[in-house]
This record gives sequence, C-alpha cells and structure tokens, in this order.
Amino acid sequence: MSHPATTEAQAKMKKAVDYTMHEFSNIHTGKATPTMVESVMIEAYGSMMRLKECSAISTPDSRMIQVQPWDAGLIRAIEKGIQQANLGFNPVVDGKLIRIPLPEMSRERRQEFVKVAHGLAEEGRVHVRNVRRDAMDTLKRAEKDGDISEDDLKRFEKDVQTFTDDSVKEIGEHLAHKEKELLEI
Repeated sequence: MSHPATTEAQAKMKKAVDYTMHEFSNIHTGKATPTMVESVMIEAYGSMMRLKECSAISTPDSRMIQVQPWDAGLIRAIEKGIQQANLGFNPVVDGKLIRIPLPEMSRERRQEFVKVAHGLAEEGRVHVRNVRRDAMDTLKRAEKDGDISEDDLKRFEKDVQTFTDDSVKEIGEHLAHKEKELLEI
C-alpha cells in the first residue's frame, strides 16, 4: 500500500531527473548532435517554428551538423535563426543544405560547460528536494487529519526519502558522466 502523495512525488522526481538529463544533452561536448540546433526558432510561413519542425537535421561526421529544409525557400530564414540563437555556430549555406561546422573547443570553454552542467545538476537536485518537502508536508497533513496512522506516516516518509536519495544519486551519476565527456579531448 502506498499513499498518493508518495506516488506523485516519485513521478515528479522522475520528471525532474529526466528534465535535467535533457538539459545536459543541450550542452555540446565538441561532438555534433542534432539536439544542439533542433529547438532553434526560425521565422517560417509567417510564424515562429522550431528548426526540427521544418527540416531534416543530421550529423554526417562528429564535427558537422547538416540541416536540409523541406522547403528550399527557408534556407535564409534558417541561417538567420541559427545565427540569432547565439550558439556560437557559423552556418554555411551550400545549395539546398546548411552545414554547421563545430568550432574546436578550448580548455576554458570546456571548463565553462562543466560549470553550466554543475549548475543544471544543482537545479535538478533542488527541484527533487522541493518535491520531497511538498510530499512530506502532504503526508504530515494527512496524518494530522487522521487519514493515515503515525506508523504509515513514518513508512511513507521513508519511501519519499528513498526516492529522493535515488533521484539525487542518479543526477550525480549523470553529472559525473557529462563532466568526463566534456573534459575528454
């Protein structure tokens, strides 16, 4: 038997970990991945669209991202959108393709990205701890209202703490992996 607050807390903690992992994937390590540019907003057909919604994005090699719009008329808009996104990329138009060469990362730049990753990890841990606090408050209220016994409260609190510890540990493991990946030359 589990309390709805523990189930909800576990789901929210999982979402916090997943969000942190997604944010880690946006930090580029010098290896090209489509996720680096897929959320760039471009002006297309009179509205703002994500790059992935109007083009095919691929990585022909580890230092190059290739964007092939489904409508060749969007070439200039895509080029402009990538430049305005301030990602540090300089897109090159090559006929109906846009090639984005990745610059070589300096040691200082790698260290900056490590700091960014640490910040994202801390945000994730703070969110997990906030979910824990909210779940504990809900459980204490339920015990005070007589919905659960004191023994159940202790057991549910222990479950929430276990979910918290597991989530924080998972974020730490992913951070260590990302840091290793960033510092790898």
